[in-house]
Formats: sequence, structure tokens, C-alpha cells
Amino acid sequence: MTTAVLFGITGYAGGHIARELLSRGVDVVGVARDATSVQSGGATTTVSGSIHDASFVAQVTKAADVVVVAVPSGPVDGKKLIDALPTLLSTLTENGTRLGIVGGAGSLHVAPGGPRLVDTPDFPAEYKGEAQSHSDVLDALRESDTTVDWFYVSPAAGFGAHHQGTATGRYRIVNDVLLTDSEGDSEISGADYATAFADEILTPTHHQARFTVAY
Repeated sequence: MTTAVLFGITGYAGGHIARELLSRGVDVVGVARDATSVQSGGATTTVSGSIHDASFVAQVTKAADVVVVAVPSGPVDGKKLIDALPTLLSTLTENGTRLGIVGGAGSLHVAPGGPRLVDTPDFPAEYKGEAQSHSDVLDALRESDTTVDWFYVSPAAGFGAHHQGTATGRYRIVNDVLLTDSEGDSEISGADYATAFADEILTPTHHQARFTVAY
């Protein structure tokens, strides 16, 4: 049985991914700063802890086949996700564990060779900090010499608790360019994003690479 350790299980993306993995028979260890807030049935096992605690990360991930990171990239209690990356990569290297990261859409290019979404004039100013922090994590992964088999999944621009959508069972993927539909909209539901994420875990096709998911 595949075992996944999921940091950020109480979040929108993390919750959807956990439920999808459970439905496919994956053993999910859900990690949150306060695991008592995880709803019953949301994971096989829940545990309280922080991705910034090196000894905790080493302990909780030692039996994992894959570690999923679905936590905010911006500052939480004064620390960003990128601050945890060196220790996380070192630990997963020792264990030969795969790494999947829930990324952001801001680092996607609006067209081949075009600017990043976050750099366009209409990108909401209040989301730029989080978007840039996500982009920094992706850049750090790409620039590292790690042997960890990582993948980073950017959602469509329309994604999140404010944009729930419904499960359709379909999605498209490309690498670094924002996907839009025939009407110019870029959207993906939490359920369909989770399907794509679980598909990559169970049938790996992207290695040390980013891809994006949208309709």
C-alpha cells in the first residue's frame, strides 16, 4: 500500500487531495499544526506538527512513499515554506521519498515566452506576496542539485475555497503556461485538481518538474 504524508491537511487543496487518495486506497498521514481540527475520516492517521521542525519531519516521513506539501508559502509564525525546503529535501533524500508540492498559478506564463501571471498589470496586489513566495519555492527546487524526485502542481487561476467548482473527472495539463478554456477562463475545481495530483502520485509521469492543471 502506498503511504502519503500530507502537510496541510486542513487546507482547501490538502483536504481535497487527502480525500482523493483515501478513495484510492492510499494510507494518508495527515499533518496539521492542530490535528484535532481534522474532520473524522479525513485521513487514515492525523498528527500535530510543523514542517519547520526538522526532527518531527524526519520522524513522520520515515515510512512514507511520498510527501505532499499543501501549506501556505508565505509567512506563518514568521517562517516561509522555502525556509523548510533544505531540511525537507535532505530528509527525503535519505529516505528515497518522492515530494509533491501544491503550488500557485502566479508563476505560470500567460503565453509561451510571455510574462508570468503575477507580473501582469491586473494581478491582484493583495495576492502578490503569496504568489511570489510560491514562485521562490519552485525556483529553489529547479536550482537545487537534489536527487529527490519532486513535482510541483500549479492550479488554474480560478482555484480555491472561494471558487469551489464541482467534480467533473476531467482536466488538462501542460508545463509552464496558464491554461484557459475557449472563453478565456482558467479554472479547476478542488476535486479535479486533487484527481490530477493523485494520478501523478500513483502513476508518475513528471520528474523534477512543474505542471499545471485546468479545464
